[in-house]
Amino acid sequence: MTSEDIIPKTLKYLKEEFDSKGAAHDYWHLYRVWRLAKHIASKEEGVDMLVLELAALLHDVGDWKLTDDGQDDIGQVGKWLKSQGVGKDVIENVQDSIRNTGFRHSLDGVKLVKIEAQIVHDADKLDALGAIGIARAFDFGGSKGKIIHDPSVALEHFDSSEAYKAQKHNTNPTINHFYEKLLLIKDRMYTKTGKQMARHRHKVVEEFLDEFHAEWDGKR
Repeated sequence: MTSEDIIPKTLKYLKEEFDSKGAAHDYWHLYRVWRLAKHIASKEEGVDMLVLELAALLHDVGDWKLTDDGQDDIGQVGKWLKSQGVGKDVIENVQDSIRNTGFRHSLDGVKLVKIEAQIVHDADKLDALGAIGIARAFDFGGSKGKIIHDPSVALEHFDSSEAYKAQKHNTNPTINHFYEKLLLIKDRMYTKTGKQMARHRHKVVEEFLDEFHAEWDGKR
């Protein structure tokens, strides 16, 4: 199985499966993460590109945020790849490169070792920062009926993955999400390229928040 065979099939599968998802986790999010992963990988050595590309594209398949029961189901990734004739070793490596890459796992102190997992992590987190990250945050908040801001609503601190998962259905304002997660991403990156790109995108978010609060307070 080569990338020339399976990558186009995977893109087609994701286009069909994720077209109905909200824009924060739609096909285009997966597409951007895939492109970011390939860019980061071009600066690294020893990357299995087939495993990396499949993991980047499929990282949200069976993700707890998108399942009905709120539980991870990495088996969905394996089931689809097996149906396409992908070998067992590749499937296992793809699943290992997705497992534990979510933000919530870092709250439990999980450290990613495989370079493919580190790159998938960084690419996914980069898409939560910068101008696109800002747009995604408000799209997701709006889809959940969250208001933009309420200064009286205190920020939450999540000290474990379970605590983070428990807030899936809360109605906290979207602005809180920036402080509870997005501004924490920069210091959790793994790769040199990911860290460099995160610093730039982090600055974009900080500048947005400065302007937002100035306008909210009627100062600009």
